[in-house]
Amino acid sequence: MDQDLSRRERQIMDIVYRLHEVTAADVMDNLPDPPGYSAVRAMLRILEDRGYLRHRSDGPRYIYSATIPKEDAQNSALDRVVSTFFDNSVSETVAALINMSEKLTAEELDYLSKLISKSKKEGR
Repeated sequence: MDQDLSRRERQIMDIVYRLHEVTAADVMDNLPDPPGYSAVRAMLRILEDRGYLRHRSDGPRYIYSATIPKEDAQNSALDRVVSTFFDNSVSETVAALINMSEKLTAEELDYLSKLISKSKKEGR
């Protein structure tokens, strides 16, 4: 499956994951500055051709849903980020996230600390 999505395709996939099932009209209602209906239908068809979406018919309209769970898509995207920007180093990736700590709450930092402790105990 092609891993590179345009900004607009990512926006559409975000809508699909949030709503679970969508029509072209749903996508238009949720896209910022949406293109025309035909353009949305074309983008949905392209995402389906590329393996991101599937559809079922409901009378004259198509209902689209994602082909892979959101968590799998997130993991795949994160794997690409780690390999592309951090030379496959998870620790460098985590360090970069922690260095963004002005954007992290104390609760989020505590959560990350607990995950690290748990990982140490499990011998990872």
